[in-house]
Amino acid sequence: MNKPSKTTKGEPVDTSTVLQIRKIGNSVGIILPKELLARVRLEEGDTLHVVEQTEGGLKLSRHDALHEKAMNIARKAMRDYANTMRALAK
Repeated sequence: MNKPSKTTKGEPVDTSTVLQIRKIGNSVGIILPKELLARVRLEEGDTLHVVEQTEGGLKLSRHDALHEKAMNIARKAMRDYANTMRALAK
């Protein structure tokens, strides 16, 4: 569980935000308040990476093309050398 952030004076600040899923044209989406966008340094047009969490939640993070490229290389290596990885794990 995340600990609440603290102000410069040490008081806890509630950083949780409740959002509603809304119809936007023929799709559905969420509207992010500008205060939240400013806090997490996101702006219109930024790309987000979505990860489903095991407890049923979602994790959103800024998309990083360099990280994605590195992960694709690592996944390919794991596939190509799966037998070697299994033998090393023993």
